[in-house]
Amino acid sequence: MQNITHIKLIALDLDGTLLNSQHQITDRARKAINAAQALGVRVLLATGKTYYSARQLVSELKLTTPSVFVQGTLIYNPDGTIRHQVTLPPDVMRRIIPFAESRGACVSAYSGESVLLRRPDPRADLTRYHEPEPTVVGSLINAMNTYPINKLIIATDGPNQTKAMLWQAQQMLGTSVTLTMSAVQNQFEILPRDVSKGRAVASVARELGIDLSHVMAIGDAENDREMLELVGMGIAMGNAPERLKAVARYVTTSNDEDGVAEALEKFVLPKPAPIETAAPVAADDKMDEDEDDA
Repeated sequence: MQNITHIKLIALDLDGTLLNSQHQITDRARKAINAAQALGVRVLLATGKTYYSARQLVSELKLTTPSVFVQGTLIYNPDGTIRHQVTLPPDVMRRIIPFAESRGACVSAYSGESVLLRRPDPRADLTRYHEPEPTVVGSLINAMNTYPINKLIIATDGPNQTKAMLWQAQQMLGTSVTLTMSAVQNQFEILPRDVSKGRAVASVARELGIDLSHVMAIGDAENDREMLELVGMGIAMGNAPERLKAVARYVTTSNDEDGVAEALEKFVLPKPAPIETAAPVAADDKMDEDEDDA
């Protein structure tokens, strides 16, 4: 890799990227992030999940930079206060929620750190990803009068139904929203128009006065594509799909092989200085030294 610009900001996806298959951060990754921050490099999280899911990680890593949550609809300060948020237009929700529910899909409405449901549904349970237990509120159409809704997740019973409903949602809503998919199977997400993790990361960088050419972003799924394309150093995980690897500047190892740590050690952290050893003395020179000593 040639002409790597000096990295001043690192944006990290969580599941499938910073977190391994057990949804944990390894000691090696933690040490690499701490070392980067000690050098003055800013680090933020950029995830489709809620701040609730990552609040402990933000504390453990001692992050001082605002991070991106709920697919870019929310930017939180490290202390858990909301710095910026975008919500879905009510008319969009009035159209898509009845449509999805009438076809047997599960609709989850994300409001800040809460996940709202019409009724209990195992398809909406993402607690294994450290997300909160869903809150049953009855009609989501009524709930949107009380709760600010940042995004909707439509979960189905299989990939074919997901693909069909995603196409139907695109035809119905057009460019009034942003549709995306994460690495979680059998679901897609509906976001406000022109909202994404990539644009939110760019917004944070702009506030910090950091040019995007000095930003590194690491991700593993389709919802990371724009983020990787926008920054100077977009890195795909080894476990990412080929279409994401194709737009990345570098492909690191998988999330179960410390891919984040490998990338930071390669492009951000200083390399240990080589140990200098004395040049070996030729046999003839050694004999001359011995004669001089005599």
